[in-house]
Amino acid sequence: MTGVVLAVSSSAEDAIAAAVAAHPELTLVRRCADLAEGLAAASAGVARVAVVSPQRHLDRVTLGEFAHMRVRVIGVAADDDEARVLTALGVPVVAAGDPLAVADAAATAPAAVAPEPEPEPPIASGSVVAAWGPTGAPGRTSVAVNLAAWLARRVPTLLVDLDTYGAAVAQTLALTDDTPGIAAVARAGAQGEADAATVRRHARVMEKNFAVLTGLPRPGRWAEIAPAALDAAWPAMRAAAEITVVDCGFGLPTDGSNRRDGATLSALAEADLILAVGSAEPVAMQRFVDGLADLGDVVPDAREKLIVAVNRVRRSVAGANPERQVADALARYAGVGEAWMIPWDPRTADHAALHGVTWLEAAARGPASHAVGRLADAVVERLADLGDTPARSSEREAALTD
Repeated sequence: MTGVVLAVSSSAEDAIAAAVAAHPELTLVRRCADLAEGLAAASAGVARVAVVSPQRHLDRVTLGEFAHMRVRVIGVAADDDEARVLTALGVPVVAAGDPLAVADAAATAPAAVAPEPEPEPPIASGSVVAAWGPTGAPGRTSVAVNLAAWLARRVPTLLVDLDTYGAAVAQTLALTDDTPGIAAVARAGAQGEADAATVRRHARVMEKNFAVLTGLPRPGRWAEIAPAALDAAWPAMRAAAEITVVDCGFGLPTDGSNRRDGATLSALAEADLILAVGSAEPVAMQRFVDGLADLGDVVPDAREKLIVAVNRVRRSVAGANPERQVADALARYAGVGEAWMIPWDPRTADHAALHGVTWLEAAARGPASHAVGRLADAVVERLADLGDTPARSSEREAALTD
């Protein structure tokens, strides 16, 4: 017998409950007041099917939790609008007015799997570059922000702040809006409603071809950007810009135990390129070497899509010929054959921090800005080699500028 929990808010619940209870292959385990109670019942391991109707919190995150517990979900719709909501979430739909059909669907539902988005018409798809760096503030956000600014000189570029520990892109660029754009896009993804227009609506336009999805103003809100919601939102971000640069958090739990790092893991898995950012100080270099090893454990194909940058390179911490010293250390201890060096340029960095601008705006010919420009060239070249940089889209360009 297959256990069934009901979380149906329509007037048809009584009839559906009776049909399930009378079915020879089903056992009605519990009639739940809402989805939270339904999830609690499923987590007890007494049910293998959940029959639900559209309601608050029915989204891809909740469906992912049911799937993780290997509980199949059947949707019941009282009208066409409810049917469209369930279909957008990838849930099989049965009319609420046909209780026997609902019971039959519960008895014959296929094995539980994570919900897949409905197929969409082919669209030009942009690339994703995930900027990651280990703990210890190596300057990952600074590099991500300034890389995005340089890339925007070439193609429409979207910068996404996905750091669940200390989102800082908004502060770096002097954006005072406390509404996190990435959280809004993630919510739309969870509801199966994220598209390029959604991303553009919630992005802050900095200049021509350069837009930003700001991060969480308070780290405690990290649960708002759940991995399942992001997984559904990546296609929308790819459709909104030629290149999406994602500023990730530092966490890389090799056992997958820390849910707070789920956003970072989602970005790294999605990325076409992973920009690993370290800093040249001895302690920071040790953390970077260890972090690169963990990165390889967490992302199986990390080496194939890795590009390495070292920030704040200078003689005072790396010795004579600091670029060679850093490169040799990375080659010897991390097996990195090529690394892009960003020199320590406090004048440019301080001016940019004081005025809330990019290094490109503060000192386009400064050593740090110039180095990031060369890094941007390398990123574009790598994406072209991978076949992941589409032809320049005038539609994206116009939309990001609106």
